[in-house]
Amino acid sequence: MVTPTPEDDLVVERRHRIARWVGLAKRTGYGLLLAAIVAFGIAAVTGFPNWLVTVTVVALVGACVVLPVPIVLGYGLRAAERDDRQAAARRSSRTPPATRQ
Repeated sequence: MVTPTPEDDLVVERRHRIARWVGLAKRTGYGLLLAAIVAFGIAAVTGFPNWLVTVTVVALVGACVVLPVPIVLGYGLRAAERDDRQAAARRSSRTPPATRQ
């Protein structure tokens, strides 16, 4: 991991905060998707009672509403971290300019 400089501290802190919310939203969205799958499986076995169909549809719609944003933000966070690592590598690989004599 890249060691943050003092001017990057606020950016790194904000990224970590966003990453926590993204993780929570992903767990919620995928949990809703799992609930929809389980409810559908139980509904298929029991003859599709109305309440299980409702649970399936609500969970599936909830997953479709919740999941897209954290997935996109997760890709953005990974891209920003990768860019920071590459920038740090470029900075560390630069050789100091030759001194004049």
